[in-house]
Amino acid sequence: MARIPLSLVTGFLGSGKTTFLQQTARRLADRRIVYLVNEFSSLDVDGTVLAAIGPNIVSVPGGSIFCKCLVGEFILHLGEIPRRFHTADQPIAGVIVEASGISNPKVVADMLRETTLDALYELTSIVSVADPGSFRKLLVTLPNIRAQIEASDIVLLNKIDLFSEEQIAGTESEMRQLNPRVRIVRTVRGAAEVELFGAAPTRDLHGEYAACADPHYARFSITLHNAVDLAKLQAALRDLAEDLYRVKGFVPTPQGTVYLDWSTAGLSIEAIDKPGVPPGLAIIARADSQQRVDQWLDAICGGALDPQE
Repeated sequence: MARIPLSLVTGFLGSGKTTFLQQTARRLADRRIVYLVNEFSSLDVDGTVLAAIGPNIVSVPGGSIFCKCLVGEFILHLGEIPRRFHTADQPIAGVIVEASGISNPKVVADMLRETTLDALYELTSIVSVADPGSFRKLLVTLPNIRAQIEASDIVLLNKIDLFSEEQIAGTESEMRQLNPRVRIVRTVRGAAEVELFGAAPTRDLHGEYAACADPHYARFSITLHNAVDLAKLQAALRDLAEDLYRVKGFVPTPQGTVYLDWSTAGLSIEAIDKPGVPPGLAIIARADSQQRVDQWLDAICGGALDPQE
């Protein structure tokens, strides 16, 4: 069997990685593509969202696949993918790995070589998704944002319909300073027909696995057993905005379940018509905000988001 093309998709929390994968799955629906989805939270929200695109989904929640704690599980899944999904009648056309938004992708080439998985996979593309609203601010506070751009072959500059040409051009300029060879593609809602499985470019990437406890982040998850007042939830997110990086999940309300996605780029809420989704929120916050977020979650358990009678 020839080596399987592998594409790594990175990008900070809320930049639009999952939306891009949904678009890509529709575009490549006639090919057998396997999606390995890495969720930093223990609550597998992205895996549930992407399950609608087909059965070829492998979820790895509970940390970053490039940290010491989870890399072994990631390697195990990569090794098992051909056995699970490849057949003579329907060979695997490619594997797309959606890395956690906090990941440093520079370690991927060393990892494939050290585990001899480079005999099974060819790393054909590294794609990073970013948005002009959060990139420049996060660049000075979170080192992995820089690493994601430096490692990328392609950057999808997403959500450009929400920003001025000056903001977009300024973001592109900073990206090119970090990585002069990168191809930048402007996108709206992740709609980009980029080639993920073409000829692999020459790269010289080297990195180290992250520590299990990243000092920049704290992660939480909460199961929502009862219906939630969305107005109260939105008000709480506004109050905690400086403490949070990402909040997403499936929220039961008196009118039905909605998918909520909050990040520094904004808030989106959409009704879903899919029974059986796990009700709950995955939350990633600043490490120094852990106490405040814990207090908020305690308040939720105490009924702070219950609908008014």
